[in-house]
Amino acid sequence: MSQAAAAPSPTIRVGVGGWTFEPWRDNFYPRGLPHAQELHHASRQLTAIEINGTYYSTQKPATFAKWRDETPEGFVFSLKANRFTTNRRVLAEAGDSVEHFVNSGIAELGHKLGPIVWQFAPNKRFDPDDFEAFLRLLPTHASGIPLRHAMDVRHDSFRTGQYLALARRHRVATVFTDSDDYPPIADVTGDFVYLRMMRTQSSLPEGCPPATFDALAGCARAWQAGHEPAGLPRVQPPLAQTHARDVFMFFISGAKEKAPAAAMALIARLGTPQED
Repeated sequence: MSQAAAAPSPTIRVGVGGWTFEPWRDNFYPRGLPHAQELHHASRQLTAIEINGTYYSTQKPATFAKWRDETPEGFVFSLKANRFTTNRRVLAEAGDSVEHFVNSGIAELGHKLGPIVWQFAPNKRFDPDDFEAFLRLLPTHASGIPLRHAMDVRHDSFRTGQYLALARRHRVATVFTDSDDYPPIADVTGDFVYLRMMRTQSSLPEGCPPATFDALAGCARAWQAGHEPAGLPRVQPPLAQTHARDVFMFFISGAKEKAPAAAMALIARLGTPQED
C-alpha cells in the first residue's frame, strides 16, 4: 500500500468579494485593462475571492472551469450558495436546492474550490431542530472534491452555546462578521476560520488604519497556529489550543472601493507570497 500524501500546511488567504466593480477601474485595475482580464489581474494581487454571483443565479460548469483556468496555483474561490437554499421558512425542506447547487458544476474548480458560504437572512432566527436538519443535508463531497461549509448566520439568536455545539458537532465553520449591522460570533466551530470585514473607510488610503492590519495579521497567525486570539466578541470562552487551521479573510462591503487596497495591505503584513 502506498503511503498517503502529507496534508498541505494550513494557509491564510485574503481577498475581496467578486472582481467586477466599476470604481475598481483605474483604482485597483490598471487603466485600460479589458474587462475580460480583470480576474487574471485580481487573482495575482490577492489570494482568494468570494463569489457573490452564485448566490443570485446558477452558473454553468464551463464558467467554473474558466475561472479555474484563469487563476494561478494556490488561488482559491469561496462560493456563496444559492439563496434558494437558505431563504426559506423551513430549512429542513432545502434538500433539492442544496443538491442542485452542489451539483451545478462547482467541482470544476477542483483544488481551487474553497469554502461554501451558506448565508441566512438577518431575520432568520435559530431553530435548533430545523437548523440541525439543514446541516444534515450538506454533503461532504461534490464529484469527489471535499467540501467545506461556513454558516453566515445574521440573527442574534445564534449567539448561544446551543448553536455553537451544533455547529461543532457537524464540523461547520461560523462566519465571523466584523460589522455594525450583524452580530459578531468569533467562536471557532469548524476546521477553518472565515472572516468577513465590513468596516473599510473611504477616507483612508488603504481603507483601514495601519493598526487594524497589524491586529488582523496577528489574529490570522494565531488562528492558523491553532490558537484563539484574545479580545474578540465570543459567546463562550476560547477553546483550548487544538490544531492548525486554514484562515480565509475577505474585505466585503463598507467602502467597497477600498477593499482591494485593504486586502493587499493585509497580505503585505502577512508576507504572503504571490504568484507571478
